[in-house]
Amino acid sequence: MPDSAPDTILFDGVCNLCNGFVQFVIRHDSEGRFRFAALQSDAARTLLATHGVAPADLTAEPDSVLLLSGGRVYSHSTAVLRIARGLGGVWRLAGVGGVLPRTWRDALYRFVARHRYRWFGRRESCMLPTPALKARFL
Repeated sequence: MPDSAPDTILFDGVCNLCNGFVQFVIRHDSEGRFRFAALQSDAARTLLATHGVAPADLTAEPDSVLLLSGGRVYSHSTAVLRIARGLGGVWRLAGVGGVLPRTWRDALYRFVARHRYRWFGRRESCMLPTPALKARFL
């Protein structure tokens, strides 16, 4: 039976690129479909453990945005494509990227992930949501 919990995006809370991605999703998620949690948070560790993922492997140096949806965990390019489709509208066109072999998509994803701190920088601590967005963050 599918999980009825809202879709949750787990992201590297100190990565500027990841935080920018979260801000992008917030701006384009008019239905409020997605919740968010930094991979470094206790909430993320609990969710990952619930889904059978060892959080220690991901939180030391997270290299992926994760999507928890329908009781499943999606990572790397698959997570990003599913998030884009979930935004609806023109963003559904990102699903075209799914025709590429996953190994190619994930190789590009990992290349950007390896260089994201150098290219986009990192924060000293995770972002704090505004009071208006607090309910969407775990």
